[in-house]
Amino acid sequence: MSAPKILVVDDSWTDLTLIATPLRESGFDVITAVDGEEALEKVLREHPQCVLLDVVLPKQNGFQVCRRLKQMEQSRHIPVILISQKSTPLDKRWGLQQGADMYITKPFSRDELLTSVRNLTGFGS
Repeated sequence: MSAPKILVVDDSWTDLTLIATPLRESGFDVITAVDGEEALEKVLREHPQCVLLDVVLPKQNGFQVCRRLKQMEQSRHIPVILISQKSTPLDKRWGLQQGADMYITKPFSRDELLTSVRNLTGFGS
């Protein structure tokens, strides 16, 4: 089984690195985007098996991107993990209502991140 392709979307290079590095080290094929529009373009072009999506993004926020991904036929099956510093129960509930499969709050542990992605992709579990 080849490594699942994971799209990581965050406008902070620090956070992008904190998310992408452990995924790469665990054998995932990681691609990145830095705003909502680029995320949508890369999903359609690259066909990732999972999307890790920051909520606060330029151009389109993570909630908007998630909702759009789940509305489009070609991407509705792709698991989406929202990752955010927004950590209230209302934020989490709203994220899940937009179609997210999981909601992780920052700061997160490496294990939490990897377990979540493995659970949704079935890779390395």
